[in-house]
Amino acid sequence: MIGEDPLDLGGQVALVTGAGQSVGREIALMLARHNAGGVAVNDFVPERAAAVAAEIEAMGVPAIPVVFDVGDLAAVRAGVATATEKLGPVTLLVNNAGNAGPNAQIGLSPEFWETDPSEWDRYFRTNTFGVMNCCHATIPGMIQAGGGRIVTIVSDAGRVGEARLAAYSAAKAAAGGFVRAIAKEAGRYGITSNAIALSAILPPMEDKAKEQAFLESDGAKRQVSRYVIRRFGRPDDVAGAALFLCSDAAGFITGQTYPVNGGYSFAV
Repeated sequence: MIGEDPLDLGGQVALVTGAGQSVGREIALMLARHNAGGVAVNDFVPERAAAVAAEIEAMGVPAIPVVFDVGDLAAVRAGVATATEKLGPVTLLVNNAGNAGPNAQIGLSPEFWETDPSEWDRYFRTNTFGVMNCCHATIPGMIQAGGGRIVTIVSDAGRVGEARLAAYSAAKAAAGGFVRAIAKEAGRYGITSNAIALSAILPPMEDKAKEQAFLESDGAKRQVSRYVIRRFGRPDDVAGAALFLCSDAAGFITGQTYPVNGGYSFAV
């Protein structure tokens, strides 16, 4: 019928990790706009998770904050149990939480051989084990429900490597390999597993003057010059791709990595 939404999610319940701001927030809102039956908004900062859940509820879609660190499997299991109890079985999982863990931002490191091995753990804990933990906690429910969608946000650093981000690149590459392995294991149960690889996303800035100053800085201009599309990515650029991969329109797509990167690197 003309006017039907080809990306309608049919009332399925979603869990979006790291959804208290930026890309995760926009993905959670996008899924709600397209008939998610409920959204569990994860963040390790309670106020951020609660604020986004309130935004979604204002749209008329059930939502709850679920506060946990994805690197803590017991906490992930408890959060998924809460989401299932209050909203229903989680059949849409978006593994968006990344960076370098709850208390750190990624940044250029010294050359790899000059880094301390203790620094590597924080990248793998969130970007690799966090993804594994969330899949471990949700896939049994997806199997019981008869299918599901897993979308994992990775990075072009994991696809092509990035100097002075060796541990981060390795952790994101590991997550990409895990995405493909799960696609092969879970496909027989009607579960798809795909990834979205990002380049630089404009960081959230409430002060528009600061944002403009950043965009006009020499460092930002140098960075953007490496992209075919001469701008930083935005959260909504990612959210549209995540919605597609969660929908029935992508039902025959699995084990793939989609670069949403402005042409920073190309995929064959």
